[in-house]
Amino acid sequence: FRRAYKKGKSAASPSIAVYAYENRKRINRLGITVSTKIGKAVHRNKIRRRFREIYRLNENSIKKGYHIVIVARQRSRTAEYRELEAEFLKNAARLGILE
Repeated sequence: FRRAYKKGKSAASPSIAVYAYENRKRINRLGITVSTKIGKAVHRNKIRRRFREIYRLNENSIKKGYHIVIVARQRSRTAEYRELEAEFLKNAARLGILE
C-alpha cells in the first residue's frame, strides 16, 4: 500500500481515490482501504463488497500488471453502486490502466 501511495499514480473523485503502481507481473492485485471515519463495520464492509464487485465485473477491461489500491472517501457511504462504478472507471481511465 505504501509503495502504491508514494510511487504510484493517483486519480481522485468525490467518492473514491484510486492508486495504480506497475508490478511487472502478469496479474493485478487489488487493495481496498475504508477508514473507520466512514462508519461502523457494517458500512465499511458494504463498501468493500461493492468495490470488490466493481473490480470483478470490470477486471477484463483493466490492463494486467498493476497493484491497484482503492481508497473510499466519506461520500462513498451514501453513493449509489452505479455512481461508484462510474467513478472507478473514470479514475482508471485517467490513470491509463483501462484497455
